Amino acid sequence: MTQQVPSTEPELAGIRNFRDVGGLPTVDGRRVRYGVLFRSGHLAHATTEDAAFLTGLGLHTVFDFRNFADRGLEGRDVELPGVRNVNIPLSDPAEGAEFWAMVRDGEVEQLREILSEGRAAGRMIDSYRRIVVERTGEHSRVLHALAEDSVPALMHCAAGKDRAGLSIAVTLLAVGVEREAVFEDYLKSNAKHRRYKVRRGGDAATAYTPEIMELLSPLFDARAEYLTAAFETIEETWGGVEPYLERGLKLAPETRERLRERLVG
Repeated sequence: MTQQVPSTEPELAGIRNFRDVGGLPTVDGRRVRYGVLFRSGHLAHATTEDAAFLTGLGLHTVFDFRNFADRGLEGRDVELPGVRNVNIPLSDPAEGAEFWAMVRDGEVEQLREILSEGRAAGRMIDSYRRIVVERTGEHSRVLHALAEDSVPALMHCAAGKDRAGLSIAVTLLAVGVEREAVFEDYLKSNAKHRRYKVRRGGDAATAYTPEIMELLSPLFDARAEYLTAAFETIEETWGGVEPYLERGLKLAPETRERLRERLVG
């Protein structure tokens, strides 16, 4: 398959954090193909123009990693003609509902209590570690689907940063992308035009004060320490990426080779 020429990153009105992960280098000197693997925030608020752009990508599958509560809050993805929508929740629907209600509506004193002094970042690190250990079945399902017939594919969660970020990272590791490049792609979610729009109740003057936004920032940042914690968990639990893919994700050598053929040029 010939390598596609990368297109200019689009400005999508209703979708945050969209990008093609094509072009990332692999350890054996190749690169991820353009036009086969995309990532973004949720598609629930996509405009007609956004949907037309996505349709033009020729997507086979959209993987939505949001849970029931997320989908209830934000809405279901727009329907794209001829595209398979697969919902694979990567967090428990009930987990943290009270916490996220506090994030949306809590007063500054309440937010200090649950988020200050490193507690917000600690929560994110714990979440990344848990997803790696507890969601091997889900990640295995995604990789097997990509190896069989599901490309071009788009992966997303709510912000396109954490659950989608981890799933993209796992996919990139499976096809041999350089570790540094995996981090570089992950950290692109911090660009101002890509970041999740924090929505809080109440008066804007009091709901979005500098202190509140600083308290919330670890929840909405893509931080290298979060992805590092996930990779450290892989090392601690399985002894490295190779045994993680083989034993944790049940990825047979022939399946992994098909995955490489589909995603790497």
